[in-house]
Amino acid sequence: MRAEIDPAVCILPLLQHRISAGFPSPADEYVEKRLDLNHYLVRNKAATYFFRVVGDSMSGAHIYGGVMLVVDRSIKPKYGHIVLAVINNEYTVKRLYTCNNVIELHADNPAYLPIRFKVDEELQVWGVVVGTVTRFAV
Repeated sequence: MRAEIDPAVCILPLLQHRISAGFPSPADEYVEKRLDLNHYLVRNKAATYFFRVVGDSMSGAHIYGGVMLVVDRSIKPKYGHIVLAVINNEYTVKRLYTCNNVIELHADNPAYLPIRFKVDEELQVWGVVVGTVTRFAV
């Protein structure tokens, strides 16, 4: 099936067949439904933004340099969420934790130390990362 290409809507076939890295099989008989990438990735259009990642601090979460983040500002950040934070006027993506009244931002790469904030220090969580978009060089 061909994708329906429209600037406002991108609806592609979603296959119910799980893909193995081994023997290929014909996929046409496994078409489950159509997938609208906007609907899948964007829950709140007015509050959703895309950011390009630089660096490797979140590689353990499969967020690599060059990947596009989908960030929703309408979601209340919770313990363990991957968030886009602003520290000293710079954006960073980290995982949000709290422990003993201390807020911490953790990288998902052991080469990076946690960033700790005390009760009187300000941390601005800009939004919650809800997904990523990766395009391969072809």
